[in-house]
Amino acid sequence: MPVASSALAHADDLADFVSASPSSYHAAEEVARRLESAGFSRLREEDPWPAQQGGRFVVVRDGAAIAWTVPSDAVATTPSHVLGAHTDSPGFKLKPQPTTGSAGWLQAAVEVYGGPLLNSWLDRELRLAGRLALADGSVVLADTGALLRLPQLAVHLDREANSGLALDKQFQTQPVWGLGDPTQADILAELAASAGVAASDIRGYDVVIADTARGAVFGKDSAFFASGRLDDLASVHAGVVALATHDAESGPIAVLAAFDHEELGSGSRSGAAGPFLEDVLERVYAGLGADASERRRAYASSWCLSSDVGHSVHPNYAAKHDPVVHPVLGSGPILKLNANQRYATDAVGSAAWRSWCESAGVRPQEFVSNNNVPCGSTIGPITATRLGIRTVDVGIPILSMHSARELAGVSDLHDLSLVAGAFFRG
Repeated sequence: MPVASSALAHADDLADFVSASPSSYHAAEEVARRLESAGFSRLREEDPWPAQQGGRFVVVRDGAAIAWTVPSDAVATTPSHVLGAHTDSPGFKLKPQPTTGSAGWLQAAVEVYGGPLLNSWLDRELRLAGRLALADGSVVLADTGALLRLPQLAVHLDREANSGLALDKQFQTQPVWGLGDPTQADILAELAASAGVAASDIRGYDVVIADTARGAVFGKDSAFFASGRLDDLASVHAGVVALATHDAESGPIAVLAAFDHEELGSGSRSGAAGPFLEDVLERVYAGLGADASERRRAYASSWCLSSDVGHSVHPNYAAKHDPVVHPVLGSGPILKLNANQRYATDAVGSAAWRSWCESAGVRPQEFVSNNNVPCGSTIGPITATRLGIRTVDVGIPILSMHSARELAGVSDLHDLSLVAGAFFRG
């Protein structure tokens, strides 16, 4: 069945969003930029915040962004509906003293970030992107565009390459970016030039490597969408699209929480295990005149959708999946379940999820792991533990998870944003 034009338009907009978000810092700023264009007011954590009723706000902390709309009829105990996602993706991060090289080549010294599929990064045009902290105390974003490549060794020099290629994380993942003597070059100068600053002014940096290829729709009936960083910019984008068009006159407080550092366990000031969401919610409820007891009463009737990608059944490796539960691209977003609470979904959450999907006119699927293949973790259990808000783990099914270029279903991407809208409406 051909994909709806609205889903194709959503995928094209997602491709723009991912291209504008090569790092978590760029992603957080892109969230803020898009929502400001939709009428949201940007707040600084250092400043007093205005009264909340009827407001639409966004705040950025490092590589994380939280945005919310407060209905005009909100009171101190109005519940919140929080869509949680993350802005970071597995890959590589620039090391200290990053300019290196050998045999006439200039290379970049990088450290593995999270758990990427290393081989998927070979033979791609790559960019450096992130933030630069300058001597005057300011911070700027930098993006070099296509600059680097991890060239694979020719099969003539490695006859066993097709029998199982394993890259050494230290010595075989350092990309090339030029020719010459590394003592006479500085990769930070490339970053500085892209940001319009002097390399001598850089005092610190958080810079990652990202694929440069734009997301693309392809396949029979335009069913597939391939892109870098779908884990988890697909969920962040769905939340932005839903929140930007959300009617805030009544219902719950609608919140998008896009955290950083999920791929590392979320333990940071901008991660889900940190205080960012709690800090924001406390100030939102303070703006409604809530005391600590009233805020806790609001939390008791609040919900969090922890939205992250999950595994579609792989046709070449079906034995790796549960033998019965087979989510497939293009058949709807997924409800993620795990008996050992690696996902936070319970029976009540399952019922609520199905209600929101029904309200959005979307058919959901379920995901559960093969007992011999333990699942990963999400921000869901972390958020539930930290705030006590009932949490449901959901997402879209994909293939090639943690690859430099992942594969999703075009219709699933759009469906997730529709369910996010129904969730925000309550």
